[in-house]
Amino acid sequence: MKKILFLLVFGLLCVIPAQSSEPSIWSINSREDVLRGNANGVGIDDNGSITLAVKLTELFKTDQPYVWASATDNMGNIYLGTGGDGRVYKVSPTGSGSLFFDSDEINVSAITVGKDGTVFAGTSPDGKVYRIPPGEKPSVYFEPKEKYIWSLALLPDGSLAVGTGENGKIYKVKTPLEKPGAALFYDTSETHIISMASDKNGNLFAGTDSEGYVLRFSSDGRPFALLDSPLREIHEIAVGIDGSVYVLALGESASTKEKKAEENKPDQKTVSAVKRGLPAAAPPQKSRYDLSSAKSAVYRILPDGGNDIIWKSEEITAFSVYAHLTGNGVLIGTSDKGRIYSVRNSGEVKLVLQTGEEQVSTISTFGGSLFATSSNQGKLFRFGGQPESGGTFESPVLDAKSVASWGMIWWRSKGNVQIQTRSGNTAVPNETWTDWSDSYGDQKGARVKSPKAQYLQWRAILATSATEAELSEVNVSFLSRNIPPEVLSIEILPSNIGLAPTPPVPVDPNIIALGLDPKDFGIVIPPLVPRKVFQSGAKSLQWKSEDRNGDELRYAIYYREVSQSVFRLLRENLTDSFFTIDSRTLADGRYVVKIVADDGVSNPGDAALSGERISEPFDIDNTPPAASATGAPRVNGDSVTVSFEVIETSSLITRAEYSINGGDWKAVRADDGISDSAKEQYTITVTLKGAGDFTIALRVFDSTGNTGNARTHVKK
Repeated sequence: MKKILFLLVFGLLCVIPAQSSEPSIWSINSREDVLRGNANGVGIDDNGSITLAVKLTELFKTDQPYVWASATDNMGNIYLGTGGDGRVYKVSPTGSGSLFFDSDEINVSAITVGKDGTVFAGTSPDGKVYRIPPGEKPSVYFEPKEKYIWSLALLPDGSLAVGTGENGKIYKVKTPLEKPGAALFYDTSETHIISMASDKNGNLFAGTDSEGYVLRFSSDGRPFALLDSPLREIHEIAVGIDGSVYVLALGESASTKEKKAEENKPDQKTVSAVKRGLPAAAPPQKSRYDLSSAKSAVYRILPDGGNDIIWKSEEITAFSVYAHLTGNGVLIGTSDKGRIYSVRNSGEVKLVLQTGEEQVSTISTFGGSLFATSSNQGKLFRFGGQPESGGTFESPVLDAKSVASWGMIWWRSKGNVQIQTRSGNTAVPNETWTDWSDSYGDQKGARVKSPKAQYLQWRAILATSATEAELSEVNVSFLSRNIPPEVLSIEILPSNIGLAPTPPVPVDPNIIALGLDPKDFGIVIPPLVPRKVFQSGAKSLQWKSEDRNGDELRYAIYYREVSQSVFRLLRENLTDSFFTIDSRTLADGRYVVKIVADDGVSNPGDAALSGERISEPFDIDNTPPAASATGAPRVNGDSVTVSFEVIETSSLITRAEYSINGGDWKAVRADDGISDSAKEQYTITVTLKGAGDFTIALRVFDSTGNTGNARTHVKK
């Protein structure tokens, strides 16, 4: 965002692995995939094809970090408004440039040129508008006592419209003698008037922050809202040749300028990979009218008032928009590696070129030439016309997850296209990587020459020839080094909880036999979560495992008592990551289990690997507590006291309760105040009214869920 940036100045590619014994295939063949690479002198079509870009020439380099605004006079001279020393540079059509004006402010944030060559420059903060006629000294033309001058527009009647912030006012200045109050044209309810443009009919268009309005003011000064965008800032407005108004809107996410410090680092969301020759499913796409998470978007407002969204991005922040003289779309300058995109009214997108700068701030034209300015550093470029004589494209970086053996590389191209590779073991290519290989000769398939490593990158070199150079697809097969599976955790469930498998989702066996992905057929297989059921004597365990190669795993369970040293096999060749033991088949004691995960199903012979984990100790206790009455009941009128002793041999007593004559069970505390040991005493005093025979029963529980009982009879 222009406003926020000023304030800041004062901001593996996801390869679906095949089984370890089978090669994975990394394929780059779509626009989304290709755009994550680096383009130098090449462009990218809407279908992802790489071709030579239009020629890009650096005309002038300022000594300023930012170019905020640009304008061209009738002679083709280009004026650059910069920050952070608040300077204006004048660059001739041949690229000869010099300092034109040095203001006292930090930024020249808006600039426009009149028909007579007079330059108007708006500054921020402590906003002023300077007037610089040809051959004369600069002077303060208008000082509205506003903090920011964001935008300027010359109107057909010769007046100058001035858009300001932080009070969201528009001024219309006819003479330099007018006072700010008299020059006030419209006081909006917005915070900033970020952008303005006028058309041949005398309409003034204004874009606001922070509600994202586009306002139209007719010649009589009446406002009308053409657009209420869900994105907060209308950053730039361009009027098309057919009267359409193109609007660049920025979202909240643009308020913090993010610099990509490691552009070549493997991207976990990018390139489509294939398994056994089948393309991976593409990520779900949102409608371009869904701006819920958009960083920027371009609207086309039609002359009849209707509007379409012709482009949006959830990843790219755009900073400039230029309306094609053909009337069919716009050029968009972005912070995405300083790229310029061409977007047609139908939504078709093409990468025109990549400047390599931090952002493209403005795009303009004069005499059939197109010009772009960049920020950090502030530069002026000319582009268009003939294509480059040569260019290169560097792919995103493939992360094979482990050191991999590279197989074949093959591609689809025409014309003069060469392919090279390099490899390394750091996520970002640096001096530790190998040099680029010699070019591969046969696009139908050649063995990759780069040595084994975890990461791989390819480069395409395009050059002019009789046939236009074009690259549409590159594929690389590779076999990752097998990594042992890991058992990450083991959970032992409380006693008497059994685990039962969830009924599987039915899948045609032919799909499985052919190695197809059920998701391609609309079959969603949820993660396998077992059902918990009551099962007397059950001791259940479940575990989590991971295999970095995506191999199919089999499990074996071993057990031993804590006092022993040798594990015994309990069960093997399990496919589920859970198991229920009938604890009644084991002697009482303290045990541990060992889970061994093996990837032998996916790896032949001695290539198979395994990983294991030992559980925390747990108790097997099938013997109930032994409870008995101690001594005769003590009767004192209606009050009766009885005593019990409880002994547990394998675990701990946890609670007790009593019942009279088969009535409800009521809790009773141990004589020492808490049931928590292997031996407890319980004294129960109750009131028994009337004569007769009474039975007082005690029921006790141990920590593994076993119960013991005792009773005593009272006659009174």
